[in-house]
Amino acid sequence: MEWSYNVLEGRLITNSSAGFRLTMSEIVIRTAGAEDAKLLTNLSYTTFWDAFARHPKNAPDDLAHYMRQAFNEEQIALELADENTIFLIAEVEAKAAGYAKLIRHAIEEGISAERPIELSRLYSHQEYLGKGVGQDLMNACLELARENGHDVMWLGVWEFNPRAIAFYEKNDFRPVGKHTFQLGSDPQTDLLMQRALR
Repeated sequence: MEWSYNVLEGRLITNSSAGFRLTMSEIVIRTAGAEDAKLLTNLSYTTFWDAFARHPKNAPDDLAHYMRQAFNEEQIALELADENTIFLIAEVEAKAAGYAKLIRHAIEEGISAERPIELSRLYSHQEYLGKGVGQDLMNACLELARENGHDVMWLGVWEFNPRAIAFYEKNDFRPVGKHTFQLGSDPQTDLLMQRALR
């Protein structure tokens, strides 16, 4: 389905059968397709590097190992082909400004849900931090999840990422547990957070 976001009424309207599209001021959010594999590879690599490369707890070798595995075009193409995975791309003046990755029906221990959806990634390009891209992506993710009948959205966020934790708390996510995120040889701790969608 194709959706557009009505800014005045704050709701999604079904239009046709081509994907998800959200327009808020100059930020346009759309679903990604197979043709976006290269764009998403570059965007995901750059935004992850910008977010974590300078953190003293991340060893360069561990970071490089993880990024080679997670952010290559073959891997991104496989994820785009998965019917339960949805990528949203935020664009400003036709330039990629951020993205989100949702995984339908994903769940793990500690998450309480009947019809869960995981917010696996949400990143803004460095030049758009603080300009509403992240919040618009979050709004689009929440609306898309509701429209698809999910009752809970959940995520994992690194315990040493206070900015992201504060952002998720502002969006009504609450800690419900922890899990391990393997960054190369480094088993890092993520906080598990979830929020109801009703």
